[in-house]
Amino acid sequence: MKTKYLFAILSLFLIFGCTIEKKTVVKPKLVIGIVVDQMRYDYLIRFESKYGEGGFKRLLKHGFSLENAHYNYIPTYTAVGHTSIYTGTTPTNHGIIGNNWYDKYLKKSIYCVDDENYKTVGNEADGGKKSPYRLQTTTITDQLRLAQNMNGKTIGIAIKDRSAILPAGHSANAAYWFDGGSKGEWISSSYYMNDLPTWVQEFNKSGKADEYLNKPWETLYDIKTYTESITDDNNFEETFKGEEKPVFPHNIPTLRSKNNNYSILKAIPAGNSITADFAKAAIIAENLGKNNYTDFLAVSFSSTDYVGHQFGVASKEIEDTYLRLDKDLESFFNFLDTQVGKGNYTLFLTADHAATQVPAYLHSVKIPGSYFSNKKFKEFMDGVTEEHFKSSDLIENISNFQIFLNKEKIAQLKLNANEIAQTLADAAINYKGIYKSVTAKTMQSTTFTTGILNTLQNGYNQKFSGDVLLVPTPSTINYPKKGTTHGSGYSYDTHIPVIFYGNGIKKGSSKKKYEIIDIAPTISNLLQIEFPNGNTGKIIGEVLE
Repeated sequence: MKTKYLFAILSLFLIFGCTIEKKTVVKPKLVIGIVVDQMRYDYLIRFESKYGEGGFKRLLKHGFSLENAHYNYIPTYTAVGHTSIYTGTTPTNHGIIGNNWYDKYLKKSIYCVDDENYKTVGNEADGGKKSPYRLQTTTITDQLRLAQNMNGKTIGIAIKDRSAILPAGHSANAAYWFDGGSKGEWISSSYYMNDLPTWVQEFNKSGKADEYLNKPWETLYDIKTYTESITDDNNFEETFKGEEKPVFPHNIPTLRSKNNNYSILKAIPAGNSITADFAKAAIIAENLGKNNYTDFLAVSFSSTDYVGHQFGVASKEIEDTYLRLDKDLESFFNFLDTQVGKGNYTLFLTADHAATQVPAYLHSVKIPGSYFSNKKFKEFMDGVTEEHFKSSDLIENISNFQIFLNKEKIAQLKLNANEIAQTLADAAINYKGIYKSVTAKTMQSTTFTTGILNTLQNGYNQKFSGDVLLVPTPSTINYPKKGTTHGSGYSYDTHIPVIFYGNGIKKGSSKKKYEIIDIAPTISNLLQIEFPNGNTGKIIGEVLE
C-alpha cells in the first residue's frame, strides 16, 4: 500500500514538473543595450543622493545590479569595450585591440572602423567611410538576426562612430553617429544604406543641435550642493579653447566657434541629450518593438567620456554630466514604457571602461600617480638595442604600451627577433613607470590564470599585437597633465556598472565577481539564441527569472 502511495506522489510530481518545464517564455519585443562611455561603478554611489527615482535608481530598484563586475583584459579603450560587451569575448578572439593601433602588415597606425571601400551617407565629407570589417567574430546582434532568418531590426546609435558600428555587428540594418565640425548632423555609411531614411533627414533639419548649443552649460542644481566633487577652480582640468578657467558656467554659444563648432556638442551633457532624442526618433520611425520579431537597439552615451577626459573624474563637470544623464535616462525609460510597453522590452546598462583620477591631483594629496612619455621611452629602448645589437633601428613602433619590432631590419642584420624582444622586456622593467613587461613569445607559451598578466593575456592577439607588452604602474598614464584617461587593467579602469532590467530579469543585486564578457551569453540565453561565435563568457544565471 505504501509503495502505491509513493508511486502516486511521484507521478503527480513528474506531471507538474513537466508542466513547469513546458512553461512558455515570452521573449521581449525590443532589447536595448546602453553603454555609458567612461562610467566608473562608483558614480552610482557617489551621486546617488542627487539622482531622481526614474533613472539610475529605477534600474537599481527594479532590475538586477552586478556590484563587482569588471573588464578582464587590457587595454580598456572605447572600441575594445563596446566590442567585448557585444561579442562575449576579449581582443584575443574578436581582434579589436584598440581604438587605433599599429598595423604591422600595413606599417602604419590604423583606426578600428575606417574603411575606404565605403562612402559617407548624409553629406559629402569623409566621416562615413566606416564599417565593422576589422571585427573578427559575431555579436549578440548578429546572432539575433541569424536566429530570426535576418528578420527583426538592429540599429546602433552613438555620438562616436565606433560606438555605433561595433555593437551593431556585421549584419545591422543601420548604424548612425554624429558628424561635428561644420556639419552638426547624424550620418551613416554606404555599408548599411545608400541614402539616409526620411526620418533621419528630418531630424537633422529640426535644429536640435543648434537648440542645445544656444544656451550655456550651467549646473543643473546649485553648484554649492555639489559636495561630491572637488572645488570648481583647480589646476587639474583642461579648459575649452577661449576660456581662462575651467569653471561654471561654460558659455557654449560663445565658445562653439573656437571649439570646432558642432563638435563642442560632443563634449557637454547635451551630447547625451541629443543621443537620447535620436534614439527615441529611431524607435518611432523604425517601429522597433512593434512586430513579431525581436528588435535590438544599441545606444552609447559618449559625452560622458569627453567630459571625463577634459575635466577628470572628481570634477564638478563630471558630477553635473551624470545628474543630467540621469534625467535623460528617466525620460528615455518613460518613453519606452509608453511606446514599446512595460514588459515588452529588456535592457542592460554598462560602460565600456572606467577611468583613473587625474594623476596630478592624486600626487597633490600624496597618492602615487605619474605620467609616461612615449618619446623618452623610445629613446631609452633605442639605446638598449644600440648597446646590445649595435643598431637603433630595431624598433618600428611603440604605442598602446606595446613595442613592435622592425622584422625586416632584424632579418637584414641576421639577428634573432625573440632574443631582441626578451632583451627589451628585461630592460623595460627597470624603466620608471613600467610595472610588468613580457614578450609575445611568453604570451603564446605560458598561461596566466590570475592577476594583471592574466588580464594582459586576455587582451593579447597573436595576429595583431606587438612583440613586447608593457604594464605601467598604477595611475601612470600617457596623457597631458590636465584631465585624465583610461586603458589599464587596474580596478579604477575595470570596475564598471552592469545592470539588467525588464522582461525576463529578476530584481536584486550580486556581489559575486563577474566579467564584462558575461553580458552577451546572458542576453543570448534570455533570447534563446546561439552565443556569439567567439564567446568565452558565461551565463549569469542569478539575473534571469
